[in-house]
Amino acid sequence: MSDAPDSSRSEPLAAGEPASLRRLLRLMADLRDPERGCAWDVRQTFATIVPYTIEEAYEVADAVARGDRDDLRDELGDLLLQVVFHARMAEEEGAFGFDDVARAIGDKLVRRHPHVFEPDGTPLPAGSTLRDPAQVEAQWAAIKAQERAARDPGAAEPDPLGGVARALPALARAEKISRRAAAYGFDWGNAAQVIDKVREETDEVAEALAAGDPQALSEEIGDLLFSVANLARHAGIDPETALRDGTAKFERRFAAMAAHLKAAGGELGRSDLAAMEAAWQAAKRDETA
Repeated sequence: MSDAPDSSRSEPLAAGEPASLRRLLRLMADLRDPERGCAWDVRQTFATIVPYTIEEAYEVADAVARGDRDDLRDELGDLLLQVVFHARMAEEEGAFGFDDVARAIGDKLVRRHPHVFEPDGTPLPAGSTLRDPAQVEAQWAAIKAQERAARDPGAAEPDPLGGVARALPALARAEKISRRAAAYGFDWGNAAQVIDKVREETDEVAEALAAGDPQALSEEIGDLLFSVANLARHAGIDPETALRDGTAKFERRFAAMAAHLKAAGGELGRSDLAAMEAAWQAAKRDETA
């Protein structure tokens, strides 16, 4: 007899719940059954599944960037599976289930959008008082701070920059941290001032490099990257997307450079820097032709 919770616990949700979702929850429960499930799925834990969860989120972003709606549908399904997987493992522990996850995020959406919903979730009439995205974002941050204080009322003054996941990519986390600080008014007035800061940090990187101090150099490069993340925020650009696109451009041009070298009788790894630079410039001209 299996000690795992009966898989039927995962099937009934709210009345009228899509049959496809009930089926997915049932399939996940069956895969996790210790006696008749999949050996790979059964031995997974929250820790072993997390890397797949992160990977699937990036694959969703990639499908969006490529404008491939068919692939986006499939990748969203893969990401949904990750939520179902985590929820199933939590249900087996008696902690919570998928329905609890869905209910919690629904409650959070209502709570953090008082300009859209009544407390019971009923939509407010048209003509909300908050139509400015900046005001909405500030309200959202204030509500989040209230929630953190309510969770632990006896705690010391909460960290004003707390709550930003440390597992985020460093560039994305830098942008979020700077956005949080800006919500308190600690920010540059415009993008031009941030560019001045980027130049200042670049000079400090050069000084650390000249001094031959690896620790100082690492710190200064970190300051420079943080300033660039701020510049992207002021310009309304997502720094992760910008860096991803810049890397993709480099990959594309590098491949084109290799093709130019080959056409001229050269070869990567055997051509000198001058030949590669000439081929690189030819690849750039091809893109603008």
